[in-house]
Amino acid sequence: CVSTTAYLTIHNMCVWMVDQFGNEEQRQRWVPDLASINLFASYCLTEPGAGSDAASLSTSARRDGDHYVLNGTKAFISGGQSSSFYVVMARTGGEGSKGITCMYVENGTEGLSFGAKEKKVGWNSQPTRMVIFEDCRIPVTNRIGKEGQGFSIAMQGLNGGRINIASCSLGAAQSSLEITRKHLEDRVQFKRPLAENQYLQFKLAEMATDLVASRLMVRNAAEHLDSKSPIAPRLCSMAKLFATDKCFDICNSALQLHGGYGYLKDYAVQQYMRDTRVHQILEGKQRKQNVHSFDPQLQGPMKL
Repeated sequence: CVSTTAYLTIHNMCVWMVDQFGNEEQRQRWVPDLASINLFASYCLTEPGAGSDAASLSTSARRDGDHYVLNGTKAFISGGQSSSFYVVMARTGGEGSKGITCMYVENGTEGLSFGAKEKKVGWNSQPTRMVIFEDCRIPVTNRIGKEGQGFSIAMQGLNGGRINIASCSLGAAQSSLEITRKHLEDRVQFKRPLAENQYLQFKLAEMATDLVASRLMVRNAAEHLDSKSPIAPRLCSMAKLFATDKCFDICNSALQLHGGYGYLKDYAVQQYMRDTRVHQILEGKQRKQNVHSFDPQLQGPMKL
């Protein structure tokens, strides 16, 4: 299930943040239950007024002795209300990225509430809600990393997040291609299987080529990210841009090749198409990835 897998990748990104940037006490307390999925985590960055421009977020965390007092709203949060653990980016300093700090809030904390469950086109195996903070007090010990480090943590997390979402698209596209090939072999029109139609053979070949190219880009970016390559962030953006676009096109073409049957919920291709559409939006919208993939020092695409 694309939707469930995507939810798990968001959870895993939160666990990585705690393990990578949390102190020893935080790791000992939270990582075992989070890594074993005894507890679920949600990532709270996006706001109603701060999407692509994440550095302009307005959720505040005012220091009050040994506590932070949070006020603000996060939007489109996967696992909202269902998760036990919320990784939150909030403003502890001035404007811009340097004023953002990473912290966690436990479900049940006074002042934490949730909006209504969103009605989405896809990703329906996971709940999505607004996460609302109203004078929500948390201990300073809930801070992950240093004050002002939050935006850097968020962006490093999104490097892996882009690989994860692209990988979810790969799975949907692979399955769409396989079931479409089977459908064309079984479906008979004009007294012969559709699979014998040369145009449809060419179309499947194009879909397969785009899938393989997408997979290679994603694996290349993942390899650079694992090796801490300095160009990894740009490669992650390129892979996300290319793979999510191409894989959605594959899923959409698979639906088309099913004809009217593809539009029925009895057939999986419609769900793959609906679930992968959002991959072109989250973890950085597509045109934003163009910006990330551009090297201003070269005044053009980066040299690899």
